Formats: sequence, C-alpha cells, structure tokens
Amino acid sequence: MFFAQYYLDCLSQASYLIGDESTGRAVVVDPRRDVSEYLADAESRGFTIEAVINTHFHADFLAGHLELAGRTGAWIGYGRRAETEYPVRKLADGERIDLGEVTLEIIETPGHTPESISVLVYEHADDEVAYGVLTGDALFIGDVGRPDLLASVGVTADELARMLYDSVQRKLMSLPDAVRVFPAHGAGSACGKNLSTERSSTIGMQRLTNYACAPMAEDEFVAVVTAGQAAAPGYFSYDAGLNRKDHELFDPSAARPLTTDEVLALRADGAVLLDGRDPQEFAAGHLRGSVNVPADGRFAEQAGTVVRPGQQLVVIAPDGRELELVTRLARIGFDRVAGYLAEPEDVLPSLADDLVQASRVTAAQLRDALRAEPGPVVVDVRNPAEREEGHIEGSLHIPLAQLPDRLGEIPPERSVVFHCAGGLRSSIAASLLRHSGHGDVSDLLGGYGAWLLLPEATATR
Repeated sequence: MFFAQYYLDCLSQASYLIGDESTGRAVVVDPRRDVSEYLADAESRGFTIEAVINTHFHADFLAGHLELAGRTGAWIGYGRRAETEYPVRKLADGERIDLGEVTLEIIETPGHTPESISVLVYEHADDEVAYGVLTGDALFIGDVGRPDLLASVGVTADELARMLYDSVQRKLMSLPDAVRVFPAHGAGSACGKNLSTERSSTIGMQRLTNYACAPMAEDEFVAVVTAGQAAAPGYFSYDAGLNRKDHELFDPSAARPLTTDEVLALRADGAVLLDGRDPQEFAAGHLRGSVNVPADGRFAEQAGTVVRPGQQLVVIAPDGRELELVTRLARIGFDRVAGYLAEPEDVLPSLADDLVQASRVTAAQLRDALRAEPGPVVVDVRNPAEREEGHIEGSLHIPLAQLPDRLGEIPPERSVVFHCAGGLRSSIAASLLRHSGHGDVSDLLGGYGAWLLLPEATATR
C-alpha cells in the first residue's frame, strides 16, 4: 500500500493519495483544487487515479474533484445523502472499494454535515483491523467537526450535533484502538475549536484525550460541541454551495500582469486591490483603498473573510509571489482575479500621488490617547475565546469574521484603533474600514500582547 498525506498549512487542510502498488490503482480523498502534486506523485509511481472521494461538502475550501476527474477520468464519490449538479457515485454505509489488496470501506458519519462519510483503509482485504480511518471533519485530533456551519441548509445545529454524537461515540469509537486517525483538518481551522497540531493519531489516543470522545450522554455531547465556536469566515457558505455545483475548472494561467494604468482603471470600476505585503510594508505606502491581507498568514481564509465572493480582485503581491496568491485564492473559489501588480516595491514609487500611509500606534500611544476625551474607539477583532482571557476595558468586540457585516456599528465620527493578538488581523481590519471610507483609522502594533506589557495597562477578564 502507498499512503500519502498532503497538508496545506495556510488552510490547515489535509488530503490523501492511497494506492495499491500491485495493481497501480489509486484514490484521492478530499483533494485541493490545484491537483498537480497528486498527478505528479501518481505518475512517478505508476498509479492510475480512478476515484476521487470527498468526505463531505467542504465549506473552507473548493475541492479539486472536478479538476482531477477532468484530468484522469476518475469517478467522484460522496456519501449517499449528497446532491450535486455533476455525476457522482453515491457511497453507502459499509460499501467496499477494491483497489486490489488495498481496500476502502465507507462509514456514514453525519454530524458536521448530513452527507459526511469516513473512509476505512485496509492494507489487505482480509485484515481484521484497518490501517487507518480518514475521518474528514467528523473527528479531528483533539476535537470534532462543528455542527453549526451553514453548509447544511435546512438542518439545525442541534440536529447535526445529535447525528455527530452517534457518528463519534458509537461508530468511530467502536473501532479498535490501533486504527490510525487521519482527519481533513488540523490546528487553525475554523471547522472546529480545539484542533491539535498533530496531523494523525489513533482511535485509542483519541478515546483517552479528546474531550468529545469521552463517554457522555447525548445532551451533554450536544452542549459541549456546540459551545464556544468562533464565527465562521464569510466565504464558508459560498464554498459549501459551490462544491455542489458544476463550476469552471482552475486555470493557473488565467491571471496576468497588469500595468499601473490598468490597476487604477480596475479600482475605479470597483475592483478590490488585495495587498498581500507585510503590514509594516503596507503601512509605509499602499495604493489608496487597498485591503491588506498578508501573504505570510492564513491568506486565503482571511481574504475570504473580508472580501465578498464574486468581487473582482487585483492582487498586489510581495517578492514575486503573485501566482502563489492567485492559486491560494482559487483554493477558496475566488476566481475573479483580473490580474496582479508584480514587484510593487519597484512600481509603487511611480504612483506617489496615489500612495497613502496607514497609521499604526504603539501600546503607549494608545494608552495616552484613551486618557483624552473623547478617546478613540478601540475595536477588538479577536475570537471570543481569546477575548475571554482578557481584553482592553471599554473596547468594542467584533471578531474579524463578523467585521464586514458589522462595520455600521463603528461610529463614523470617532477615531478608531483596531487590535488583535499580535498585529496581523488588526491591519486587515483597519484597511477594510479605510476601504469603506472611514478616515481616522489605526491599528495597534504588537496587539493585545503589547498592551499587556504596559505596567499600568488596564485589562478586564
């Protein structure tokens, strides 16, 4: 058996290639949209990819099932409750997929979504204990999939949580302790609240350490898995719907370099300038109205948080990374990229009349400003769990994922200072508010961590 995990740090997303080396037959599970790595590995090992299985309709990324099927002729598999615009093979509970000696077995594990499945992987068809189980978003390392996302229209979080109880407590926890666990996401994903940095585990280890796998009554399980979930990025419902549809395939050559005149013309027509540079570089000088989403972070997820699906985009890329950023946007289905402004450090000085700087304040400057009357409005864009650990007294709490829909809560006549934990999300938030037309906007250098270093700082728990 050949078994490979492919992990994207920026989306905390895992996909898998499983092949039988005796027959050359292979399956890809939960692929990302840029599929060249799977194809290259399959070709180098003499595999034919004959199936693509999605464990559910993903909300946090646009899967690459159509791309792989188009390149290989593979069939696409989903759980039996899935309804799609394209032809699929509906996989029932207990169904086996034979690759030769290597065999896959489907387990229906609804709860994160109604159609969710897990995939048992047997190295030999007659093995009593499976090599591992691909759990999708049903079971993570240290957590389970949240049941409250909008991926499941017409099903309540309570109903899904009760499905998840059966899937986790009765089905997955009935597997032998030695079965390895391979989830679809890891730490940082908004698909759960307590995901581990570990990328695999075992059923036995999860039985011992995962709070949601401990024996408990159904009502207790429902309460614990639905509590404390952070706001989901705005693009999640868009991607969940798009994964059902027969959409355009990813074309990495579609984006092109733009002249400065083209960039300015596109901005005038309503395109969003998405600046992927570091917050300090962005603050030193950027094109008026640009939204700063740093490339060295969760670029796609955060872009999908502050940019509406369907908006036309112009990418301003750092250090020759324009095609990388275009690909990362495509992974969440944001294909309306008109082009990119490459090497901005060389080009932007020629646009001096259209460059603006962004205000960033130190913790000491914010402390002094708050002593004045009226002081600035401080907006905390961290998630609820972070804020519960402490916050700046009197601050307004609007998690970044909710900010696009709550900009109207920020007084337009007051100066505003955004803060997060360390200074990255606050730069995104401040740039979004400036983009909306607010004039006096800053963000806090070093975030809440810098605030706590002030000896006289006030913090409220």
